[in-house]
Amino acid sequence: MHVSAVPADTALEPLERETIPRVAWRLLPILMLGYFCAYLDRVNVGFAGLTMNKDLGFSAAAFGFGSGVFFIGYFLAEVPSNLVLEKVGARRWIARILITWGIISGLTAFVWSEWSFYGVRFLLGVAEAGFYPGIILYMTWWFPSFYRARMMGVFQSASVISLIIGPVVSAQLLQMDGLFGFHGWQWLFIVEAVPPVIMGLVVLGWLTDHPRQAAWLRADQREWLEARIESERAQRESVHRYELGETFRNPRVWWLTLVYFGQNVSNYGLLIFLPQIIKAFGVSTEMTGWITAIPFVFAAFAMIWWGRHSDMTGERIWHVAGACLVCAAGLGVCIF
Repeated sequence: MHVSAVPADTALEPLERETIPRVAWRLLPILMLGYFCAYLDRVNVGFAGLTMNKDLGFSAAAFGFGSGVFFIGYFLAEVPSNLVLEKVGARRWIARILITWGIISGLTAFVWSEWSFYGVRFLLGVAEAGFYPGIILYMTWWFPSFYRARMMGVFQSASVISLIIGPVVSAQLLQMDGLFGFHGWQWLFIVEAVPPVIMGLVVLGWLTDHPRQAAWLRADQREWLEARIESERAQRESVHRYELGETFRNPRVWWLTLVYFGQNVSNYGLLIFLPQIIKAFGVSTEMTGWITAIPFVFAAFAMIWWGRHSDMTGERIWHVAGACLVCAAGLGVCIF
């Protein structure tokens, strides 16, 4: 993980060069592992559906609705979850999110009907809500604005890595059908529920809420980072500080929401149904796992490079628009 320093006062530059990589190496691996688990538990239902639908008698419509119910719970709890995070601290709240979503994800192995499936998926969304926006907020407490896009690119690459490894692992877990009387899809949910619970316990002992509390930084590093973050915060607030009501009345917020909505509709529709689409071509379950992983190998490299390029050029709008256009073109080609 290479981090180049922003041009700064000569007296500060060596300290900056030491501090930012130290923070990145301390925080990003644990955050990436958490996000890896998040995506694994969020989309493993797509692979489970290869055999679960037949075993439980789910129609494609029931399976699709149940998969989507996750996002109703996620939507309703996301903002409240982030508000709680600010009150109780990132370390404890992120740990809570990881542990509870791991437990609820494991309970999916024991659904017996459409309504039990809907209920567990809804609760999973509630449990996981706030993790991603919470991490975004947490990173603003640790990384100056010059570094955030590339750090977010590295962090979000964990989701793509999960989508590379997850299908292969999930396909293998489905082969455990009949072991101790459980179906393969049940083993998939049980086994993949364990890592987030473990990660939640690790987070409690590893993360630090704010730079001033970081015993793993030298005093001068803590002081520099606190001053830099506070300076940027004061500069933003000197322009205008948005209250919650103003935020919801800001047209830019709704435009960005629309962009994110469009991105997620295509993203999750593909993630949830791609294994079944590939399986319909008559390939084996194991081969379905390998083929599903292929697009995300390229995405992992593109994500890191694109975020770094945005930081180095200082350009944001066309980096977002360009990525959306490439995505739209790719989906359009898939029709043929």
